[in-house]
Amino acid sequence: MKYTKLLCLLTFLCLLPPLTAIAAPAGPSRKPVQIEADHMLSTPKDNSVFFSGRVVAKQGMMTINADELTVYYNSTEKKNKINAQDTKDIKQMWAKGHVKINQDNWVATGDTAKYFAAKRKIVITGHTKVWQNGNMVSGERFILFLDSGKSIVEPGTGKDERVKAFFYPSHEDKKQTP
Repeated sequence: MKYTKLLCLLTFLCLLPPLTAIAAPAGPSRKPVQIEADHMLSTPKDNSVFFSGRVVAKQGMMTINADELTVYYNSTEKKNKINAQDTKDIKQMWAKGHVKINQDNWVATGDTAKYFAAKRKIVITGHTKVWQNGNMVSGERFILFLDSGKSIVEPGTGKDERVKAFFYPSHEDKKQTP
């Protein structure tokens, strides 16, 4: 058992497989998105709504905190052309400034985050850190594909910048010393 977990850990470090606990159910969520902020500005011409000041956006078990959040939505014309079974009102969401995303047992932070509804993908950039069950991965850019759970962490462009990961063994694996 101990060696199996060690092998899994080494595989993760070498290949960066998906963080499956982060994965969301396939397809668009039918749960409502609730957004609170100090200010809101709607721009129908751009099909967007801009929120600023202590922004908190929630959908199901996911919460996004940021200084600013812009929601881009499909126009009424486009919504009518999309198959009713696959309607996606929100096209993209862009968060900026002190971004923090919480879902279940993981937390991600960074300078900016972009959610792409059609691809069901989140991209967090700028000093990113992701914690899951006490373990942490950091880099300049974190990409999460929600349907598959696949994740990619990329380093910055500086000469010595690298992806860093810290893994802590669980308590159940430790043998009791007499």
